[in-house]
Amino acid sequence: MDINLYRWNETDPETQARIMRRAQADIDAVCKIVQPIIEDVRVHGDEALRRYAKKFEGAEIENIKATPEEFARAEENLDDDLKAAIKRCAANVDKFHVEQFRRVEDRWMVEIEPGVWAGEQVSAIDSVGLYVPRGKGAFPSALYMLALPAVIAGVKTIAVVTPPTADGSIDDATLYTAKLCGIEDVYKCGGAQGIAALGYGTQSVPKVKKVLGPGSPYVAAAKRILSDIMDPGMPAGPSESIVLADGSANFDNTILDVLNEAEHGKDSGALLVTHDAALAKYVQENMPAVINSLPEKHRDICAHVMAGSEDSYGGIILTESLEASIAFSNAYAPEHLHLKIKDGENYLDQLTHAGEILLGEYTPSSLGNYGIGVNHVLPTGGNAHTYSCTSVWDFLKRTSISRCDKQGFESLKDAVCTMTDYEDFPAHGEVLRRRKV
Repeated sequence: MDINLYRWNETDPETQARIMRRAQADIDAVCKIVQPIIEDVRVHGDEALRRYAKKFEGAEIENIKATPEEFARAEENLDDDLKAAIKRCAANVDKFHVEQFRRVEDRWMVEIEPGVWAGEQVSAIDSVGLYVPRGKGAFPSALYMLALPAVIAGVKTIAVVTPPTADGSIDDATLYTAKLCGIEDVYKCGGAQGIAALGYGTQSVPKVKKVLGPGSPYVAAAKRILSDIMDPGMPAGPSESIVLADGSANFDNTILDVLNEAEHGKDSGALLVTHDAALAKYVQENMPAVINSLPEKHRDICAHVMAGSEDSYGGIILTESLEASIAFSNAYAPEHLHLKIKDGENYLDQLTHAGEILLGEYTPSSLGNYGIGVNHVLPTGGNAHTYSCTSVWDFLKRTSISRCDKQGFESLKDAVCTMTDYEDFPAHGEVLRRRKV
């Protein structure tokens, strides 16, 4: 197979646009497919969820909500080593987000001028839905990444939706992780129908104010369509990464680092960005052997991403300089940015747009994805230009608070009246001029 290598300054504009656009085009295309599913769930509720479970997962669903017996059975069935790994990684994620929350001030005020105070009050969102994907496997890590900051923030209602397995159950690791995080409300519905259930509510699934979690283009499209009735949260679509490297990087490790995110799916974006021609050539020549060593399913996925056609979003971007590589990365705004350049920490101020930055040879994406403690639910599709990594703040909201005493009122009212007169809001002015104090 031939690995895509783009000499960026020589690449045609259409190809450049496809690489930068990545799988967002797929999300646009499926909105029309998703709309009838959303309407069906709105009208028929649980009945529609059961029909779609049968259609998409081949599952007969009786209880949409996981029962206490299912939680207990899942913990009993799960391998002890896996339970220990989940506990270890989740503990680090918990510790990191507890530290985030420790830095949150519940309420603060400052005296702006004599007699005038302004500040904020922080409170938890009442209800959130957490989407935990399946499809190519089970992802308990996505659950503890979402659930722990929600619990730490103090959200009262936390509803987890996830596609059922073919036998109509929820995979053991997901149920075990939910219980570990203190969550009892887990529902057997995925895809666009799961998002619709959270948006409208059904006989079993509660309506929530906000939904977070990564998913397929169908999930992302459903969030977009339902954004007028709920907060769809940070855009979290198909996985994407940049490995930004120079000649100081280990060449063989770099191949593995690029494939780390490529194996998520054929719609993944996985790029090596470098100005080092020797590194680019080595990766291009040696990556096929590494891909061929993978199990068949993952081999096919990585081959499509790295050596695919017009619907693939991976490859090698060869730039003219480190500065050009940094500029490309900032324009792309990747979900994951693995920085493997000499003295990389000195360049952090220049790398302003990324969901996360992993520094150096000993911080591959896998560690961040599972157990360092940072959150792996990150903005995709270029949304790292304006969105942040998932944190306790995604489950909190800020309310402005203010107070004036008589001195502050008298001091400020004339300036405000001048503003209200200029903007032609007479009632705004009269509430000050005619106020009895």
